[in-house]
Amino acid sequence: MNPAVEIAQAAPQVDMSFWTLFWHAHIVVKLVMMGLLAASIWCWSIIIDKTLLYRRTRQDMDAFEEVFWSGRSLEELYRDLANRPVNDMAAVFVAAMREWKRSFENGGRSVASLSARIDKVLDVTIQREAERLESKLLVLSTIASSAPFIGLFGTVWGIMTSFTAIAVSKNSSLAVVAPGIAEALFATAIGLFAAIPALMAYNKLQAEVAKAQNRLEAFADEFSAILSRQIDERLAA
Repeated sequence: MNPAVEIAQAAPQVDMSFWTLFWHAHIVVKLVMMGLLAASIWCWSIIIDKTLLYRRTRQDMDAFEEVFWSGRSLEELYRDLANRPVNDMAAVFVAAMREWKRSFENGGRSVASLSARIDKVLDVTIQREAERLESKLLVLSTIASSAPFIGLFGTVWGIMTSFTAIAVSKNSSLAVVAPGIAEALFATAIGLFAAIPALMAYNKLQAEVAKAQNRLEAFADEFSAILSRQIDERLAA
């Protein structure tokens, strides 16, 4: 038998499981690992929540557009939506119709500038809806950019501790060095485990927000044109 194989078989087996690496790590490295694992759980909760929210938003906008373009009276649709919480496209519609009705409730004295005010209300409402959709996405961006460096800090600290222990024991064999180095590198692995999904999800969810915002802006332009024609007809009457 090969002597090297005999020596390897005779050497004591070292447990290199994830739990063992964590348990034997320095307290600072443990805190780094626990913080990164908590950040990863936070990221996945945001990812799941936002994925469900954007799916629900798309469905709500599809349903609203179907009703809006079905030929139903704007006044009737407004009455159905005005007294209940609304989001996305329905919120844009309600905000514009509310400004419309307020202007005519004043006897029509402010109709001349109504078109500009409706455009402003539409812009503000779209911005508010975009902020609602984007909320918490900054957390993903922050974790994606910082988690690798936090993991690297844990790795550097762990390696420093390992080399200090080697110097004290005056034993630099691989069996002594490897566990400490593995514990330290485990922190970097957890940092990447938190950062990579966060970065990919952030890019994907930001694209979803952009699509929703573009869709709201397109509807706002169409609805503003409809109201503008009605304003012109009233002024000409």
